[in-house]
Amino acid sequence: MKSNERETIAVIGLGASGDAAARLALATGARVHVTDTSSEDAVAARGAALRDLGAEVRLGGHALERIAAASTVVVSPGIPPTAPVLTALRARGVGWVSEPEFASRFIQSPLTIVTGTNGKTTTAALSAHLLREAGVDVALGGNIGGSLGPPASSVAASRPAADRIVLELSSFQLADIRDLTPDVGVMTNLGVDHMDRYAKVEDYHRDKRRLFDAGDADTTWVLNGDDRAVLDMARGAQGSRLTFSLETSAAPGAWLDGDELTVDTGGGPRRVARTADVRLVGRHNLANALAALLAAAASGATLDTARRGLRSFAPLPHRLEPVGTVDRVRWINDSKATNVAAAAGALRSLDGPVVVLVGGTDKGEDFGDLVKAMKGRTRAAVAFGAAGPRAAAEMAGRGIPVERVDGAFEDVVEAGRRLARPGDTLLLAPACSSFDMFENYEARGAAFRALASVSGRASR
Repeated sequence: MKSNERETIAVIGLGASGDAAARLALATGARVHVTDTSSEDAVAARGAALRDLGAEVRLGGHALERIAAASTVVVSPGIPPTAPVLTALRARGVGWVSEPEFASRFIQSPLTIVTGTNGKTTTAALSAHLLREAGVDVALGGNIGGSLGPPASSVAASRPAADRIVLELSSFQLADIRDLTPDVGVMTNLGVDHMDRYAKVEDYHRDKRRLFDAGDADTTWVLNGDDRAVLDMARGAQGSRLTFSLETSAAPGAWLDGDELTVDTGGGPRRVARTADVRLVGRHNLANALAALLAAAASGATLDTARRGLRSFAPLPHRLEPVGTVDRVRWINDSKATNVAAAAGALRSLDGPVVVLVGGTDKGEDFGDLVKAMKGRTRAAVAFGAAGPRAAAEMAGRGIPVERVDGAFEDVVEAGRRLARPGDTLLLAPACSSFDMFENYEARGAAFRALASVSGRASR
């Protein structure tokens, strides 16, 4: 990396993304100022490590003058646009970029960006897996989570650089991009999410649209042909496009032909795998598989190894993850279903009666679509957490048997276990974020997985 000693980088937010951005900036020779309103143990530990590397670190508050004087301000995705520090910078006419945008300054490899309301993590991870099976040296990162891949800045700092980089990006990260340009861009679907951060759904969609604004004439778009909102959003974007569909043939693109996953990117239809080769649970994951196949093909990979890659790709943690069978009840962990659309999709993907656990931090979404998905599928629901009272009222008011549990997560799961019958599925699909009871959705899913294990041992 070239030295940039005279540039000063201010990084707001010292989570994983902020830490990675600060380390990348230090590696370029920049002067680095890092700031966070928190001084909790994890933040303090990151701050101490960065000080040792030469960064100036301020915790427990912001030094506005110091931030405003920086050449570049990098904002972590967890900082909402209404945060006082950003409001103050905006009033001064000071702009900022997202952490992936900053990272892109140092990325020379071809870049695949995957976004969407749901399915983006699975699609990004599967795309990278298919590329590896095809012999491509690929790095995976972005919003995908520490257990699956690092922040974009960590990917940018890695040497030697990978031949291809796949990044999953959220709307929060896309909001503040400027020059980050994908040569392959994937939009899995478009629904409603993060209404606890956005005033209206149009604001959320505006940030997603930034991906299409970032493309150029050389970008290949991989689009959900069954989602009118995606197709409408992509209208007018520079570049070529491929579509994937579960409903119709989609040439050029990918589709289901009976039980065959079929791809045609210009050389005629090719049946590359069967639905049975996809180990992921749920019909929506067939759409994710089609998108991943197209993303890999658009990246220059042959599909000769696609069937093997689909067979060897295991379900990701907390995404319709089977975690055990207790008293002939299948337990499935979909803790990552943090919005109504994801939880409804999980329900629609399952056969047989389901007992579903719904609740957590209330994101302000209408539970109506979730109730529709419950009809004819759900034996009962258990409502819990901060959103529990509203969720229970909406479900009960629309004819869904529901039990509200105002207690520990162990009590929530025990209620679900009690309501389930042999042959049922006990599904954790909260449709809400986790912050009322857990640090994140991973911790919530891990708790559910652990309870499945304990319950399985106790039932023997």
